[in-house]
Amino acid sequence: MDLEALVERSFRESTALKARVVEEQAEAIAAMARALAEALGRGGKVLLCGNGGSAADAQHLAAELVNRFQRERPALPAIALTTDTSVLTATANDRAFDQVFSRQVEALGRPGDVLLLLSTSGRSPNLHRAARAARDRGLTVLGLLGGDGGGLDACCDLALVVPSSNPPRVQEVHILIGHILCEAVEASLFGDGSPDYGTST
Repeated sequence: MDLEALVERSFRESTALKARVVEEQAEAIAAMARALAEALGRGGKVLLCGNGGSAADAQHLAAELVNRFQRERPALPAIALTTDTSVLTATANDRAFDQVFSRQVEALGRPGDVLLLLSTSGRSPNLHRAARAARDRGLTVLGLLGGDGGGLDACCDLALVVPSSNPPRVQEVHILIGHILCEAVEASLFGDGSPDYGTST
């Protein structure tokens, strides 16, 4: 196997997909950033969930909001619904795996909050159920999705579908968008001050 060719191909694919998304969906990304900033500015919180690598991305972005992204500022309320193993396993065992996120939305979600769903396919039943629970409770539902949206895009108030069926490439775009959302939220709520890269995690 030509490993250098593999490396170059992966970089080219990722770069091309990111360029396509920003060309076609920059407005949607900005709209998501505004929705997050407005909810947090009104005292709401952000709930995040996903499966597998997208669960890790949900935790990553929640940490950036709670702790800091690029500047020192007050903590922002964000909860990844993927982290409490007792809640996850109790719900999966006693109810069903497709309720592991919706049950937490029922417990934690309030009108004015935001639910951010991350999925490379949009087909996970537990995310569909979480979206329905959130809509029923007056949350704004945002989706970072891939493929053809998997039907989950129809459950969202705002959805950005990365036009690729390659999960690693989709996740690479998702985390870039997630970082942009965090930067935009900080700028919207706390001004356009200079970032402090020295202490970012």
